[in-house]
Amino acid sequence: MSTDSTVATAPVSLTLGAVNELKKLIDQQEISADFGLRVGVEGGGCSGMSYILGFDQKKDGDTEYTIQGIRLFMNKAHGLYLAGMEIDFKNGLEARGFTFNNPNASSTCGCGSSFSA
Repeated sequence: MSTDSTVATAPVSLTLGAVNELKKLIDQQEISADFGLRVGVEGGGCSGMSYILGFDQKKDGDTEYTIQGIRLFMNKAHGLYLAGMEIDFKNGLEARGFTFNNPNASSTCGCGSSFSA
């Protein structure tokens, strides 16, 4: 199985709010150390592409990064669409959940979970 592990800077960043929420989820759901946060894209959604964000095991073609103690897995091909993206967690009256600030998105849908590049 050919997978890369790198100490290079991750193409995405996590805000303090996102890091805190992810660590809370890892503890609450008792996520195994074999798992990391998968960040990526897939076809679909109202704007053409949707974000992938969830806990998963490392797969062939993934690059592994560590951000503030959180393992992050990303397929190398997805870096083109996600480079420079910031993942945040909102916990307010107007918005609750993970949000994506992607400088590569030429347009996004109203809910912010899909985009076109």
